[in-house]
Amino acid sequence: MQGVQGNRNEISQNLENKARLLVKCPDKPGIVSVLSTFLFKYEANIIESSQYSSDPEEGTFFIRIEFHCENLQQKSPMMEQEFTQIANEYEMNYQFYYLNRRQRSAIFVSKELHCLLELLWEWQNGDLETDIVAVISNHEDARSIVESYGIPFHYLPANKDIRQEVEAKQITLMEQYHVDLLILARYMQILTPDFVDYFENRIINIHHSFLPAFIGANPYDRAYKRGVKLIGATSHYVTNDLDEGPIIEQDVERVDHRDDGATLKKIGRKIERRVLTKAVKWHLQNRIIVENNKTIVFH
Repeated sequence: MQGVQGNRNEISQNLENKARLLVKCPDKPGIVSVLSTFLFKYEANIIESSQYSSDPEEGTFFIRIEFHCENLQQKSPMMEQEFTQIANEYEMNYQFYYLNRRQRSAIFVSKELHCLLELLWEWQNGDLETDIVAVISNHEDARSIVESYGIPFHYLPANKDIRQEVEAKQITLMEQYHVDLLILARYMQILTPDFVDYFENRIINIHHSFLPAFIGANPYDRAYKRGVKLIGATSHYVTNDLDEGPIIEQDVERVDHRDDGATLKKIGRKIERRVLTKAVKWHLQNRIIVENNKTIVFH
């Protein structure tokens, strides 16, 4: 694991002059010009830019800009200070993200490990722009796998009777690890409103896309008995409306009468793995802007 960490340190150094700027504001003429002029003033080169307007007349404007700027670490305090004036004038919600500062993620998991394994594989390959700093579970099933990657594993039994007590311990752990993103990789516990509010738009969940049909246990068996022809998965940010947060990514596959409940579940797990991984990658790449209960995703 030392070699992997060494590669990550080298990557971080190579990214020290790169950053991303995300902006959301009322749409009006001249916004792109103002942003590009601002970056040009600091001799920044725009590498990638994506924009979207909900309506050119009184709509909302969204933009994601990735740029390179020599001596960015020295320039960034002055850039951010000056940008507040532009933000005030154009009523902007905005955020600068510096690529040499890797986000820190924690994964919550229960007994089904397929999504966790996919994330660990992508992380080991260097395809997730994050440091996975801890895995938290209400079961011991994942311990040996997680610890083989050199990642701390924390077993915290949880149920509805001790939910607040457990969440207090989880929040303490998240603070100790300075966690930026929580990934629910098939974590089968309902989170309290206080916990969700503490990590607003920083918890990503995955579930099958049958909802609101087939709520509860054994959804694939019941889907088979109903004769469904499409199954899928949905990844979304967690809100206090259960499984109704802003959707980040969805995918489906066709099935037919020959696919029994076990086969449907196997196919569903494959979809869950790729949908969750895409959502996590897009979050880490700062490609998502949340607008009310939907997302703008710059692919």
